[in-house]
Amino acid sequence: MQDDLFGATPPHLQPPEKANAKAPARRAGIQPVVWDEALHALARRLPPQLRLGTSSWSYPGWQGLVWEGAHSEPTLAKKGLPVYAQHPLLRTVSIDRSFYRPLSASDYLRYAEQVPADFRFVVKAPSLVTDALVRSEDGQGRAPNPAFLDPLLATQEFVAPALAGLGARTGALVFQLSPLPWQQLERLPVVLERLRAMLQTQPPLTAPDAVLAVEVRDPTWLAPAHLPHFADVLRSTGATYCLGLHARMPPLQAQLPLLRLLWPGPLVCRWNLHPANGPHGYEDAQKRYAPYDRIHDPEPQLLAELARVIAGTTGRGQRAYVTISNHAEGCAPLTVRRLAEQIVARLD
Repeated sequence: MQDDLFGATPPHLQPPEKANAKAPARRAGIQPVVWDEALHALARRLPPQLRLGTSSWSYPGWQGLVWEGAHSEPTLAKKGLPVYAQHPLLRTVSIDRSFYRPLSASDYLRYAEQVPADFRFVVKAPSLVTDALVRSEDGQGRAPNPAFLDPLLATQEFVAPALAGLGARTGALVFQLSPLPWQQLERLPVVLERLRAMLQTQPPLTAPDAVLAVEVRDPTWLAPAHLPHFADVLRSTGATYCLGLHARMPPLQAQLPLLRLLWPGPLVCRWNLHPANGPHGYEDAQKRYAPYDRIHDPEPQLLAELARVIAGTTGRGQRAYVTISNHAEGCAPLTVRRLAEQIVARLD
């Protein structure tokens, strides 16, 4: 009775144990997801000269797809790249911030130091040299841009610092030419010669896998009247065409004639915007697709067509850089996996 009255507290009156008393300590920082063996097996079956990736990497909605835990966009922008680069399928990424402001060689070096030696970057040239217009904050053209396709600025503000900072991790350096005003579209042969002069003056691409590419946002560039001239400009300067899958541009099949004129050569492709959002639909796509954690608008036919082009290019020993935006189908990492499955099926 003494023991019962003054001994240990009865079990039903004992305070519950803390829920986290035996839980493992959470790892600090951003950690990669534990990817399943099927994903690793899929990556091993892809051609080594193919590099798939996304447009940037700072998306909290990729939790469970690329990284563990919840992280803010600023945190991922600063610290997420090393984790992104561990994903079995993601062997390239598009640096898009360089379009809005030129980056320095030290900026590029910081990126290069965060990824493995086999990783390659796709980089957009600054709008300073790729937009024919000086634009206001809302995107409206205000005046002609005197620096449009300026050879010296293209070297100093883009190609030279990118090569110096990225080194052997340089992949595709993309001049994405913004929509032209109608006056310049009507004089496209003149613009093409300015493009030739700019590309000709760029320094040698010392990185082993580097390539200069030109992406356009006006279908007029691909019209039969201009196609031979455009192809000659690219071929004579050692550059290639960046296949632009964008709501402003014709479908993939209509862009292939230019790639055929440039064959053999590397493939550069940026899948940017689903047609359902319209030619100016980035804000609409953001509203519809955020937080970019699932597929919203699947494009099975485009996936199959793109897989065929990639398999045909890499199957003949050529390099391929393909980056995909969240605005393509709703979630870039999932689109990359779907595309990889299509490529492997076609190769088999």
